[in-house]
Order: sequence, then C-alpha cells, then structure tokens
Amino acid sequence: MGLSIDEQKAVDRFKKDIVEPSMTKLVVLDFWAEWCGPCKALTPVLEKVAAEYADKGVILAKVNVDEDQFIASQFQVRSIPTVYAMFQGQPVADLTQARTESQLKQMLDQLLEKLPVDPTGDGAAPQQDVTEFITMAEQVLAEGDAERAAGIFGQVVQMVPDNAAAHAGLVRALVALGHADDARAILAELDPALQDDPLIQAATSAVELAGTSVNEGELQALRAAAAERPADMEAQLAFAEAAYAGNSRDEAADTLLRMIEADREWNDGAAKAKLLQIFEAVGLEDAWVVATRRRLSKILFG
Repeated sequence: MGLSIDEQKAVDRFKKDIVEPSMTKLVVLDFWAEWCGPCKALTPVLEKVAAEYADKGVILAKVNVDEDQFIASQFQVRSIPTVYAMFQGQPVADLTQARTESQLKQMLDQLLEKLPVDPTGDGAAPQQDVTEFITMAEQVLAEGDAERAAGIFGQVVQMVPDNAAAHAGLVRALVALGHADDARAILAELDPALQDDPLIQAATSAVELAGTSVNEGELQALRAAAAERPADMEAQLAFAEAAYAGNSRDEAADTLLRMIEADREWNDGAAKAKLLQIFEAVGLEDAWVVATRRRLSKILFG
C-alpha cells in the first residue's frame, strides 16, 4: 500500500512490540534519542514506575526517533521526549508532561480506573470496542470519507487480524478510493479461513465491479449509446457496469431494473445477476439496497 521495505519493517516491529501487547496491557510509549538529554533524565522515572506498575498491566516500550523516523512521523512527534499511553492499538493519553514519579503514577492510576486492562495479559481485546471502531468506520465510509475510513479499518485489522468485517471494510474503502489493485492484494493475502466469510465475499464483489471502471469520456459515450439503443441489452449492461463503477449506482440500478422488466431471461438472467452482485457489494442491510430490492421484487412478482 505504498510503503517502502524499511517502512513496512518499521510497521511490523511497531505492531509486534507495541500494538499487540497493548491489546490487553497499558503500554507507556516513549519516543527518545541517544542525543536527547531530557530523554536520559526521564528514562529512569519511566522504568521505575513501569516496573512498580507491572502487576497492574503496565509495560514500557521505547521508540528511537532516529532509527524509526517513519513511526515517529506517523505520531507527528515534534519534540522529544514525547510519551503516550497506548491501549488496544490507540493512543489514549499524552503523558509527556508527567516528568516525576508522582505525576506519572497519578495519570496511570486515572487511566487504569477507566480502561479494561488485563494484568495477566491472557485476555483478548473486548469485541465491543472493536465493533465500535468498525461501526464508526462504516459510518465514515457511508458519509464519503473513504480515506479516513480506510485508516480506521486498517487500525482494526492490526488490532484484530482475524476480523473479517475489518478486512472487508478496508477492501471496500480502498475500492472507493480507486485503489483496486491494493484491495486485490489484501484479498490475495487473506487468511484462507476468512475467504468464505460473507463479508469478504461481498468485498470481493466490490473489487470485481470496480474492474469495469472507465474514464468520464467513456462513461458519457456508454450513457449515450444506452439512451440511443434502449433495446440493445449489451449496451445497457455495459453502461450499468460502468455507471456503478463510476459511483452512479442509481443509474446502474435503474438501467438493470429496466433490463429485467424488458427481458429477465436475457443472457441467462445477466441483468438480475449483476444487480444481485451490486447488492452484495454494497451490503444487504444497506438502506439503498433494501429499497432497490423492493423495486426488483415488484418487477419479478408483481
């Protein structure tokens, strides 16, 4: 997804050393450098408090900003030391101003009262929290901010790698951004155990439909051809596919419904099959899909 080899290695290290432990523990994340005097003064404080709070589920992790510049840039670190509290893959507090033991302990105590930290490290991340992230990402995607949605889905994938909804959402967000190749790469590398999940199959349909995308000039030409030749089923289907790939799903659905009404058996029911594929890609519970299914039912059953 556009990362260099070194950047991907940095992300993998960060996931292993910080994100994964933070799924059940509270990670104190310290951004530092060898040449930083204040960092060296703060280190003994962080180490002492982390050791004292270890039985409460607190651990210390360090990121050298010279060695992991990419990670530091992702956190927008402008000065060091910078210290965050991380839980379930997310920054939950800025601890930078806590320079004494008492200050740090006070902030940690407040966090431990609010967060479901598991001192043993045996528990799993609460599924409810993950569900909330996915719900938020779906809402953001529905509102049209595919880039932000992709970021949220990507974070959930890192938090819970076996979550089908997160993978499916990330794929659909990438399709919406026009990054179909990245979406295909994710599907190709997906755990085989997730391949048969209905959400993954729906995301696969979204990628397949995106393969019919054309530029604006070509879309206009297909629209004109469909308007000029309403009885030409091939022209209607070509326009419907391009219209959906171009985010004109209403036009796509209208065209396919007219085709079904005119000749539902054409090409072994190709128009109905295409419409059902669109339903699957959008999501069967989506309000637009529910409304369009009603229109389809009226045509099929009167």
